[in-house]
Amino acid sequence: MHVLMTADTVGGVWTYTRELVSGLIEQGIRVSLVSLGKLPSPNQTTWMDALPELDYRPTDYRLEWMQDSERDVEESSNYLESVIREVRPDLLHLNQYCYGTVSPEIPRIVVAHSDVVSWWVAVHGHEPKETPWIRWYRDTVTSGLGCADVVIAPSQWMLDVLRTYYTRPSFGVVVHNGCNPARFDPDLPKKDFVLSVGRLWDKAKQVSLLLQRDQAIPVCIAGSGEEPGREATCEDGPKSKNPKLKGSQSSEQLRCMFAEASVYAATSCYEPFGLAALEAAFSRCALVANDIPTFHELWGDSACYFRHNDPDDLAATITALSRDEEMRSTYAEAAFETARAKVTAEKMIAQYTALYQTVTSAEAVA
Repeated sequence: MHVLMTADTVGGVWTYTRELVSGLIEQGIRVSLVSLGKLPSPNQTTWMDALPELDYRPTDYRLEWMQDSERDVEESSNYLESVIREVRPDLLHLNQYCYGTVSPEIPRIVVAHSDVVSWWVAVHGHEPKETPWIRWYRDTVTSGLGCADVVIAPSQWMLDVLRTYYTRPSFGVVVHNGCNPARFDPDLPKKDFVLSVGRLWDKAKQVSLLLQRDQAIPVCIAGSGEEPGREATCEDGPKSKNPKLKGSQSSEQLRCMFAEASVYAATSCYEPFGLAALEAAFSRCALVANDIPTFHELWGDSACYFRHNDPDDLAATITALSRDEEMRSTYAEAAFETARAKVTAEKMIAQYTALYQTVTSAEAVA
């Protein structure tokens, strides 16, 4: 089987892509990968060194969720059509909504990683104001979902969001993202600090909650401070005395940080899945999570929750964990075992390959 996949290099979709593409090729599936958003850094593509079979085509076309991206979406769609004509894949795996309408003669899977409207509701408490661009965006998402043979979401919450703000997919299924446990170091001695990973300019990540109060243990925040196309900083608010802003980190640097951190703070108010929390769990960090549906769906009782968007309760929860080593170890072990049982790369890859076979077989019968 030959799969043509699109991905973006801007956020967690790239981590998901690394895990999935590596596993698919190991299973003997040919992959042509087209990346968008911005050209990847050398650190972002080191994993490809072990995959000489991978047909990789990087581009810097703007993504559909970026303002004024209409022309780029049109041009990238045309480019994608040309690649499809060249490589003749059996299946399209599209990690952007806008390409759900391309090449209707080929089976198409669209994966819903996030979207602008549900992000806006989570951050601002209401849907975005109607503008020509947001109307274009809604139409683009709805069309892409409507033309897909299968729509995949990484959580039930995300699948429900699509039905609320766009359309009900003809066939929608939940496939949790997954990571390879072998990529992490869960047995190294822990240091007494709390880690959080998130883009500083993304209000949905809310890493600023850690900066608004002094914490009982040192804070380390890893993530880009620069929004694509815009100068951005953390939200205004009182600054803690002990945070360390590390900026963007390579996957190897993050692996070391996860291995050393005793606590991971998942502060997002909007999270269709949350790969960073999963990486922390595989590293045996105790998870402190914002009280949002996705984290409850994925982690259940294996995470320690703080009141929704409440920096005081976040600080109190971190303090409690820092003072009670037994409780911290219990939560760390619970998160580790939940990750191993529910959200491994092996499980994700098996579900995707089964879906690929189902979709291509149905197309052949039709």
